[in-house]
Amino acid sequence: MRFSSSSILLTCLATLLAVGANGQQLGVFTAQQSIGNAAKPGTATFTPASQVYAITSAGPRTKADAPAMQYAYKKLGGDFLLYARISFAASGKADSHQSLGWLVRKSLEPGAPQVALATQGNGATTLRYRSTAGAAPQHIRSSVPQATVLQLERTGTTFTMRVAQFGQPFVVAQTTRLELGEEVYVGLFAESDQPGTTAIGTFRDVRVVVPAPDKLVQYRQYLGSHLEVLEVATGNREIIYSSLKSLQAPNWTRDGQHLIYNSEGLMYNFSLATRQVQEIPTGEVRNNNNDHVLSFDGKMLGLSSGVDQLGGSIVYTVPVAGGTPTQITPRGPSYLHSWTPDGQHLLFTGQRNNDFDIYRVPAAGGPEVRLTTAPGLDDGAEYTPDGQFIYFNSNRTGTMQIWRMKADGSQQQVVTTGDFQDWFPHISPDGKWIVFLSFLKDEVPAGDHPFYKHVYLRLMPIGGGTPKVIAYVYGGQGTINTPSWSPDGKRLAFISNSLDAASH
Repeated sequence: MRFSSSSILLTCLATLLAVGANGQQLGVFTAQQSIGNAAKPGTATFTPASQVYAITSAGPRTKADAPAMQYAYKKLGGDFLLYARISFAASGKADSHQSLGWLVRKSLEPGAPQVALATQGNGATTLRYRSTAGAAPQHIRSSVPQATVLQLERTGTTFTMRVAQFGQPFVVAQTTRLELGEEVYVGLFAESDQPGTTAIGTFRDVRVVVPAPDKLVQYRQYLGSHLEVLEVATGNREIIYSSLKSLQAPNWTRDGQHLIYNSEGLMYNFSLATRQVQEIPTGEVRNNNNDHVLSFDGKMLGLSSGVDQLGGSIVYTVPVAGGTPTQITPRGPSYLHSWTPDGQHLLFTGQRNNDFDIYRVPAAGGPEVRLTTAPGLDDGAEYTPDGQFIYFNSNRTGTMQIWRMKADGSQQQVVTTGDFQDWFPHISPDGKWIVFLSFLKDEVPAGDHPFYKHVYLRLMPIGGGTPKVIAYVYGGQGTINTPSWSPDGKRLAFISNSLDAASH
């Protein structure tokens, strides 16, 4: 983070963990209901351990009946973003008569105005909407076949469909001027329109996001936060902690038992076993931002903390359990990003001579060595585990891309293609993979990395290749600024955001 971390917390939409009519928890939803004349009752369940929803709906009793649907929902006002990974049950025989997806309705009455983002059993994905009660629905069909990632977003009267096969970026379409009212029903559904058939679906990584309002002042006002853990091989996500405060940039400790993050200028240790949080004492250094990093041996924590009289962020080091920090850089702005594997040096981004470049400095303090000289912003530098290379991000081409150089700063070469604004490369513990954050070019300029945007976490082999999207996130600044691989390389920790994060 590039400025002070004083925050004005935004108000919370207080939603308790929901329980359906059958007494089972329904996760973020408050109730479930059958819509239509189903041949037998449908079901909606939520499994807290896996954070997975399962919804079934039998078909209508007769061909003359309207499609039958099971709907798990909550009421929500204003703008929102709905995200899920969706699949038909492996044991089912899904076809064009079964649909799964997101549904937004003006009321629960049959024929109510609504918009649905649905994938069918035959692989078609459509945005279906009805602007007036009882009207025939209209359709916008996506060009993406077999979509498994569905995101429906409301901004005013605009509903935007984003769909993808998992691993690929979203393909976008939208419909505008759909008036459903300020407060609507939002939720997941399973639907069958054929007697004798049943739609059976699972929904994982479900997120109901209340995004930042237009009037939000970044670096002065903040949304709530989810601390999430992602399984790299599958992309499955788990929210392990939520707060109305701004949590940022989790580091994974070398013993695999804790995550270290910053919030409101302080550093915190989160126990993965107990889900308890403890402040890490850092003496009078209490304006810490999200450029902090652990040494490779896990014994030391490097900090970046704002000191106005010294020009901005200053680099410090402190034992991982806390203590009195040692000042390393004499002036700012200096933003820490990496230790050498042997613990002898640090890498930081420093603004010197009106330009941001990457510098190396002894971990005990001493002369700075400038490693990049190209005009533009060079940032996010990180050593490979063998200490031979440094990966970083630079907008020297006009687009923020991932670059690589040797440890001495030589042989600088671009790694990513420039399709997105790519930030903060982090190398897996075995040195085989890179994960990084990607902003959309139509939302974010090359020199910025703001809060509260549509972003991807993308993964690519260390030797290059086509990046794969492993998480579709509402976040940005603070999501993954720091190295956050688990020691075994199987998981990543990151932050996503929502106004009402504590309700999830």
